[in-house]
Amino acid sequence: MRPRSLAVLVPAHNEEDLLPGALDAIRAAARHPALRRVRVLTVVAADDCSDGTVAAAAQAGADVVRVTCRNVGLARAAAADRALELLDGPEGVWLASTDADSTVPPHWLAFQHARAVEGWDAVVGTVSVAEWPQHVPGLAARHQSHYVASRPAHGPWHHPHVHGANLGVCADAYLAVGGFPALPVSEDHGLVAALGARGHRILRTADCPVTTSGRLAPRAHGGFGDHLAGLALEESPAS
Repeated sequence: MRPRSLAVLVPAHNEEDLLPGALDAIRAAARHPALRRVRVLTVVAADDCSDGTVAAAAQAGADVVRVTCRNVGLARAAAADRALELLDGPEGVWLASTDADSTVPPHWLAFQHARAVEGWDAVVGTVSVAEWPQHVPGLAARHQSHYVASRPAHGPWHHPHVHGANLGVCADAYLAVGGFPALPVSEDHGLVAALGARGHRILRTADCPVTTSGRLAPRAHGGFGDHLAGLALEESPAS
């Protein structure tokens, strides 16, 4: 497909501090020269927010949908629903997903657009950590050892990871498998598994990583932040 529109989906729960940086990076990616004739829409799903998340999203020019589910799967799905409503349906639409504590590189949307043109139904990318907690020595090395364990010495790395912070999918394929499942965690894994089960073409690539937070107290329990917190506990000497 050649997408005529790109919709960026961002779930957020009380992210007034980090969301502006995430949206700044998305706006920069939307200005890529390869996307001059492509519409880019950003939808923030503000999930049970009690801080300035909604105001920060609106100030950045994002469309905002408010939900009170405290469920990242439902929040991402709500953002997708709003995007498809605003874009008059799925035809020619590519859905790109990231997180409120993450910053995409300037070529992120152009990269996903190019892969869609090549015929991929979904792009599953990797993440890197922006800043490691200084009070946990060795955490970065331990994470890196786990994260790249399957990477071959030569050739492309068809990595095993799935991150909602770096994910893209053709809207038609997304709807065909029922969208993001209503899960409080691993909704991204659920979507990718459903796409694979239906035979959709999935590109797993480390060529366009997204930078994400290294915080050890994540908003959604059971995800990447909890993975880092678990590694931090392993690093700590026994008392």
